[in-house]
Amino acid sequence: MVYTEEWVTARAKEAYEHGRATFEVHAERSALLVIDMQDEFVRPEWSPFWVPAATRMAPRLRGLIDHCRRVGVPVIWTIFDDTHLGLDRPHALRYLPHGEPDWRRPGPAEVWEPMGYRDDEVLIRKPSYGAFYDTPLDTILRNLGRDTVIVTGTLTNYCCGTTARQAYERGYRVVFGSDVTATDDESRQEHELAVLRKGFALVLSAEEIMERLKGADPGPADGGSADGAAEAVAGPSG
Repeated sequence: MVYTEEWVTARAKEAYEHGRATFEVHAERSALLVIDMQDEFVRPEWSPFWVPAATRMAPRLRGLIDHCRRVGVPVIWTIFDDTHLGLDRPHALRYLPHGEPDWRRPGPAEVWEPMGYRDDEVLIRKPSYGAFYDTPLDTILRNLGRDTVIVTGTLTNYCCGTTARQAYERGYRVVFGSDVTATDDESRQEHELAVLRKGFALVLSAEEIMERLKGADPGPADGGSADGAAEAVAGPSG
């Protein structure tokens, strides 16, 4: 067979637009990652980093969070924060247009209150875009016995996309929420989804994610907290 330019281009276009990873999604093997749904990105008009699309999709994400709790999927939150005096942050960030020298958060970053973060759920404060960079996330997931991560939050093409790629490179099956992620320029959303769809993740809507998880047995009343999941992992082996 001769692989013409037209053939390879059409093949790539099909994968970017309609590609679908073939792995299955199981609640008992999954964890929900809620990336950076914090005040400075989601609270309206509070900071120059506000992502209006994230505020709009927040109720849909809250619904997915509640569903995951009901079916025993651990919810793990991240916050982009000033950790270790900023000495663990990539040095080059200060030179990039994404930086904003005239604004500083008034205190430690916090999850936007309407998202419903609970004290019995893991909260990771990370120094850079990816949730695996210099954090205990990989250890936490392995201790929970989870090999599939469901990536949600903001920004789609920064922290969420970087986390998806890092998870892929560490051997996790990655599910990426198409309508429970958001970015600061909505015209960029589909471009990032296309790359992830072709090479890194199973891209699904919140409704599709819930449909694939709903067949699981409901978890305990506390809804798949880290403590409950850790106790299950620590049970008898064999």
